[in-house]
Amino acid sequence: MKVTLSALDTSESSFTPLVVIEFAQDVKEETKEWLKNRIIAPKKHGGAQLLFRPLLNKYEQETLENKNLYLVGASKIRMLLGAEAVGLVKECNDNTMRAFTYRTRQNFKGFDDNNDDFLTMAECQFIIKHELENLRAKDEKMIPGYPQAKLYPGKSLLRRLLTSGIVIQVFPLHDNEALKKLEDTWYTRFALKYQPIDSIRGYFGETIALYFGFLEYFTFALIPMAVIGLPYYLFVWEDYDKYVIFASFNLIWSTVILEVWKRGCANMTYRWGTLLMKRKFEEPRPGFHGVLGINSITGKEEPLYPSYKRQMRIYLVSLPFVCLCLYFSLYVMMIYFDLEVWALGLHENSGSEWTSVLLYVPSIIYAIVIEIMNRLYRYAAEFLTSWENHRLESAYQNHLILKVLVSLATLLITSQILNQIVESLLPYWLQRKHGVRVKRKVQALKVDIDATLYEQVILEKEMGTYLGTFDDYLELFLQFGYVSLFSCVYPLAAAFAVLNNFTEVNSDALKMCRVFKRPFSEPSASIGVWQLAFETMSVISVVTNCALIGMSPQVNAIFPESKADLILIVVVVEHALLALKFILAFAIPDKPRHIQMKLARLEFESLEALKQQQMMLVTENLKEEPKESGKEKAT
Repeated sequence: MKVTLSALDTSESSFTPLVVIEFAQDVKEETKEWLKNRIIAPKKHGGAQLLFRPLLNKYEQETLENKNLYLVGASKIRMLLGAEAVGLVKECNDNTMRAFTYRTRQNFKGFDDNNDDFLTMAECQFIIKHELENLRAKDEKMIPGYPQAKLYPGKSLLRRLLTSGIVIQVFPLHDNEALKKLEDTWYTRFALKYQPIDSIRGYFGETIALYFGFLEYFTFALIPMAVIGLPYYLFVWEDYDKYVIFASFNLIWSTVILEVWKRGCANMTYRWGTLLMKRKFEEPRPGFHGVLGINSITGKEEPLYPSYKRQMRIYLVSLPFVCLCLYFSLYVMMIYFDLEVWALGLHENSGSEWTSVLLYVPSIIYAIVIEIMNRLYRYAAEFLTSWENHRLESAYQNHLILKVLVSLATLLITSQILNQIVESLLPYWLQRKHGVRVKRKVQALKVDIDATLYEQVILEKEMGTYLGTFDDYLELFLQFGYVSLFSCVYPLAAAFAVLNNFTEVNSDALKMCRVFKRPFSEPSASIGVWQLAFETMSVISVVTNCALIGMSPQVNAIFPESKADLILIVVVVEHALLALKFILAFAIPDKPRHIQMKLARLEFESLEALKQQQMMLVTENLKEEPKESGKEKAT
């Protein structure tokens, strides 16, 4: 018998809580009741058909604080139907990867009607997030109880509640038992070992697992550069030989590691199922707005927004603004160089102690100014990217990353060791102090409640919110820039990067497990636009290293009079190296052969299934034609 969403019960009083919704203080009861009804309402009536209850019952709310915390979950059947709706891909009994459907659920490996472990907790929380974000206004003009919070057809209800301050936050709960097991195999015992990437994916989702996988891979990929860099630093070489050998190796290294990563990434994401997910048909992001209409491809009702308006906003507003900010940052850099020259001249003329101290003042001022400029620019970039009104979350993230990467040169001064302290160790210490206070408060309570769940929710709601992998990838991108651009002049750059990354793995793991709230899982098939950013940097490194070779005294001595010939030869060599780089990139396939074969087989089977479906429709139509002609004759 086919199970439909309308057959599901949404009135279960006891269920496994997966997501927490925190309302603001003194939110009106009619607003809570309205949102509750929309969450538990059937899908055909515009609801999410999920389970919803307060953390505390009426008696407990009179005794305790935190009356505005609510728990969201879903029944097992609802989760399975939700997995089909979001397009999760699972492994079948024949070892192939296919999109999950409830009708064919018995064909999938590990599925059992009596087993609740088929979907991971991260996948269940992703499904709930998807359903909550796609609760959209129908005929409501405002949020009940708040006439200033306007609504229009197609507007995301959760987005409006968050921007209006009615809902403070929505976050998934940790699974303390599973988290403890993950920590034991990940970072609690300091040892040189591979990370449990599959376990990280099962708990945090593909996006975060891919970051830690790339961090581990990039760290090991840096080791050859570090090993080669050490003798260059310890022993005296002729500059010309050093530049040529190091630049040549740098070219091959930067190209090969990125191509090999793409192959490893394809292996992982195929095994996880995200390589096959149809992301082009994903639901619009909550911040996307437009006129409510029917998507011509999916047939679903959703906001529609003309792409030409988005392009006009990008090219007429965002692009000029980014160029202006880049010019301003370069202008500030020129001022810094002038101050450096002024301080150096003053010190050479006087030679006193206070002028030697003055030599550091321009760098300190520049660091402070650049940090302020970067924060302001980051805020402006986020505002502009949101204003551009991208339909998909992936498109929003890609445009944000491209904007922020323009301030790369100013970010090179950031200290990675200081970042680890600020990002992980300091928040972890503060979080532990807060946890002790909460435990004492809970132990002092004399009421009959689920103290473990209550304590967990109170602790986690005060944790910081993980804003995504952007800053983490940016640190690795800066490292790659240091190594690929400047390793010829400073061969120890790769060695220091390796040492930093061995501690970065543990500090980032601590940050994810104990400092921040658990982030919602987000399916990913690659590291996204960061792959393009790294590849672009590797191209720039070819130009930079060729320029370093051209500026070396040994090369200049070969062309003492004709600098034009020198420049011409450097340009020719640079183009030859770039051609070699692109040949290497083309020669190394992005996906391993066995993955290509499996994808081709799935595509062939899909086409065959489509042909059979079309043949059945044609056959049915042919059967109907004689009946209709017989009726016409009888008439």
